[in-house]
Amino acid sequence: MTYVRGGWLLALLVPCAAALAAQPAQFDPQHSRFGFEIRTRFGQRIEGVFPRFEARATALPDGQHQVTLRMFSQYVEIPGKPRYTGWMRGEEFFDVERYPVVEFRSDPYSPDVIANGGDVQGWLTIRGISRRETLRLAEPECARPGYDCDLVSRGTILRGRYGMDSWQMALSDRVTFILRTRLAGDPPK
Repeated sequence: MTYVRGGWLLALLVPCAAALAAQPAQFDPQHSRFGFEIRTRFGQRIEGVFPRFEARATALPDGQHQVTLRMFSQYVEIPGKPRYTGWMRGEEFFDVERYPVVEFRSDPYSPDVIANGGDVQGWLTIRGISRRETLRLAEPECARPGYDCDLVSRGTILRGRYGMDSWQMALSDRVTFILRTRLAGDPPK
């Protein structure tokens, strides 16, 4: 059973549904935000961001697309909380000295997912551990997703499945990745 509930990674470089052209749209890193949240056992929400990331989308010959996302965990931050930032970068969580990148590589998917939302499967790698996950992109809230509104995606994982099982008494096992993505350039006509 998969525990990821969200298309957190699909929001990166996918085209609008009307743009089923050969090349996926490029993302706008200035107006995109990749983050996560984890809750304490007392209900406090701790929010983090990945200020450095990169993504690549590929149009496949059959019209489907495939996306690869890399979030550089060595730059992960818990804004305003340097002590928490240190914990997230440390050996008990992302272990950035040994594993500086979190990566997702999707299976081929239909660009129609942008217009309707939906599931995409792929491989998620955290701390050198790769697992098959199913991700969901939320249904867009505008006619030109990524241009007139953010492509919003979420994915919840169990951190223990990726070797991040410290602090179980204080922190929830669930980590929710939240991505708000904007696309660069002009929308397709």
